[in-house]
Amino acid sequence: MLKKVLVIDDSALIHQMYKMVLMRYKCDIVDALNGQDGLDKLAKNPDTDMILLDINMPLMNGLEFIKKVKGLGTYDHIPIIIVSTEGKEEDTMRGLSLGAKGYVKKPFQPSDLHTLIEKLFPSNK
Repeated sequence: MLKKVLVIDDSALIHQMYKMVLMRYKCDIVDALNGQDGLDKLAKNPDTDMILLDINMPLMNGLEFIKKVKGLGTYDHIPIIIVSTEGKEEDTMRGLSLGAKGYVKKPFQPSDLHTLIEKLFPSNK
């Protein structure tokens, strides 16, 4: 069951969009504006069920965030979905090889994200 989602993106508009898209799951959303902020929020919210992650952000980008989180080993059970304007095949492959469970390219249709979430959390259908 999807109860808490950490959204890491440097765009306030994208955070608002996620709130609308994720309403159907009735989950709590924790907002972070960059990878470092995301690490801090994750430490305060170890019960996070999923992470939605942008790649291009200040201070710490999404790929660096994945490396740090996976290096800790504590949060390996939390699926990470990359949602980014980066459409480069190499960034997709790097993110997935680092441990991300999926990739959605911005701009995305809510149904694209719903399909991926429901694949990861079948009980949310």
